[in-house]
Amino acid sequence: MAAPNTPAAKTERLLNLTMTLLYARMPAPKQRIRQMVEAYRAIESDEAFDRMFERDKEDLRAMGIPLVTEDIGVFEDEQGYRIDRRDYALPPVELAADERAVVGLASRVWAHATMAGTAATAWRKVAAGDEVGEDPFVGLEPQLGGTEPAFEPLKDAVLSSTAVRFDYARPGTGGSRPRRVEPWYLTAWHGRWYLVGHDLDREAARVFRLSRITSSVTATGDALTVPVPDDVDPVRMIAATDPSPSETVPARLRVRVGTGHGLRRRAHEVVRVDDDWDRVDVPGADLDGFVSEVVSHGGDVVVEEPSELREAVIGRLRAVATAHEGSAR
Repeated sequence: MAAPNTPAAKTERLLNLTMTLLYARMPAPKQRIRQMVEAYRAIESDEAFDRMFERDKEDLRAMGIPLVTEDIGVFEDEQGYRIDRRDYALPPVELAADERAVVGLASRVWAHATMAGTAATAWRKVAAGDEVGEDPFVGLEPQLGGTEPAFEPLKDAVLSSTAVRFDYARPGTGGSRPRRVEPWYLTAWHGRWYLVGHDLDREAARVFRLSRITSSVTATGDALTVPVPDDVDPVRMIAATDPSPSETVPARLRVRVGTGHGLRRRAHEVVRVDDDWDRVDVPGADLDGFVSEVVSHGGDVVVEEPSELREAVIGRLRAVATAHEGSAR
């Protein structure tokens, strides 16, 4: 019986082989390995097993796994295989103060995305034992939170290479139109998220700003018909199609004390309201991008004026809540 050799089966086989050799107390002979690794037991022919085992050994070594061969026979030459844990394990991560700052700041990018918990855990491990305060990044707030409701389903579609459909509002068109897209990249640029992909109806590559998606994103289940071209530069495409914001508005905000440092730096006036809140007046900002920035602060920022910004923020928060409720079901 031939053992399956699909990519998934091969990955599982190599993982099982690695774990077998990593936790073996003594170098394991080939026939012992054949009995310990389930995929090898399914091979009836000795010749077929030998060929597969030789290929797997080379694959492990090509991946940098320190597989070594040792003589274990007493009266005849017999070889055994093992992986030394000391050579396999990564050395302790040593970061300078500025490098730790960059890692910690990068972990904040995921503050509003699905990897928030993972990023926080990773940062605690990096900072453990170092002289790093609980929050060494006061005043630095990356605005790549993925607060748009379309972020999560599009991220999943890009990872699974699955086509999607949604309604999209282009500036100046007076309404939304349905789009069918094969997603290629989900990219952040100038504080906003964009989808780059193949528009099935227009049969061409297109760029979509997530904040302009006006409906829920639905995966069609169809695989990509147009592979991602090797020469596609998503950032260059975004810059060419969405070069500059057009609609700007001044804003009056209530910002919780000790938060909103980016907003405070841009403000032309900051006035203390009470022990908990400051009033922050921010000059003209791109309305569409400003909505994402305000939403990323959660309950620490409240819009007082203008009304269109306040309504846009409320609408975005409701859409985010609806999207999270739907994913929790």
